[in-house]
Amino acid sequence: MELNIIKVGGNIIDDESKLHEFLKAFTATEGYKILVHGGGKVASEIGLKLNIEPNYINGRRITDKPTLDLVTMVYGGLINKNIVAALQALGCNAIGLTGADGSVLPASKRPVKDIDYGFAGDVRSNKVNTSLIKLLLYNGLIPVFAPLTHDGNGNMLNTNADTIAQEIAKAMATIMPVQLIYCFEKRGVLINAADDSSVINQITAQDFSELKEKEIITGGMIPKLENAFGAIESGVNKVIIGHADELSALVAGNAGTWIV
Repeated sequence: MELNIIKVGGNIIDDESKLHEFLKAFTATEGYKILVHGGGKVASEIGLKLNIEPNYINGRRITDKPTLDLVTMVYGGLINKNIVAALQALGCNAIGLTGADGSVLPASKRPVKDIDYGFAGDVRSNKVNTSLIKLLLYNGLIPVFAPLTHDGNGNMLNTNADTIAQEIAKAMATIMPVQLIYCFEKRGVLINAADDSSVINQITAQDFSELKEKEIITGGMIPKLENAFGAIESGVNKVIIGHADELSALVAGNAGTWIV
């Protein structure tokens, strides 16, 4: 049976009605499934109330110790448990996890090079606890992962949700067929960012290189596609990028952009 690993972006987390519709579609998805969620704006909003200023470089959050405490509370607590509770209300027997739970996602603190990202974690697929994930899936539980890992030395680590989804997909692809779906606010990879109908149906590695060179693909879409190609190269059957509103069509392969 195929495993669907579905990542939902923070912008959907921030919209209660959109999140509810997405979770209904997720619940209706048949077979084995895993949900990985981003953080949304809630951490920054709560942080400002606690006098913790958000700090970003190149679109990535710098995680100092106060920020680490903040995201652990918000991502692993407030957001994760609200999603789990909403799924339970829909009849989906979800279980919320961070990387520390069952040591399911051990990681290493990102080394300092040009930028010190602080308590940011890099997880590797060969360290993912696939036995635990398989145990949960085979017993009818739906794992819901917060974007947090741990270093094995007592420290939580803030980790990019796209990367977590990719590494789990790569690890689980050694056990069963895996389809990885990235859901965000666009209908796929677009030729024209302002035109939602300009979806590119399929992208190869060569297409990706050319589109980057022409600056048609820019910003946050670049690491998302790098993750997608990394998953394909590591044995994941299919990777699809598309709009969270179209989850059912994405799962069926009838929408979004396919990475091939």
